[in-house]
Amino acid sequence: MNTVEKPTYSLSITLGATFNEAIMQVKEAFKAEGFGVLTEMNVQQTLQEKIGFEMTPYTILGMCNPLLASRAIIAEPNIGLFLPCNVLVAQRGDTVEVNAQDPLFMVPMTGNEALEPIAKEARERIDRALAHLKV
Repeated sequence: MNTVEKPTYSLSITLGATFNEAIMQVKEAFKAEGFGVLTEMNVQQTLQEKIGFEMTPYTILGMCNPLLASRAIIAEPNIGLFLPCNVLVAQRGDTVEVNAQDPLFMVPMTGNEALEPIAKEARERIDRALAHLKV
């Protein structure tokens, strides 16, 4: 029987830091790779306020590297549907999991091969940022 491997769309690492420490570490590590935070969504707080849903800390950071984003927009004007690059920071028991959107996933999604070198560079930067996080 052949097993089909499910494609992945995220890059992840688990940290032993507190949730707030992890958020700060992620912001600094991505900043070192040229990314800034465009949005910060505290999903835990929003769901609690809107519908009374209780959950552990869960924040989505919308990261953007302006140079890579501008190149991607030139290559694919509708790429904004996949921007910014989301980074999820979520409490998982005693650890914090950081998941970053894999930019290589957008190449087959758009069918635009011109995005591949941009996505590869973004992936390299994201890999370096995750590698700098304290496990």
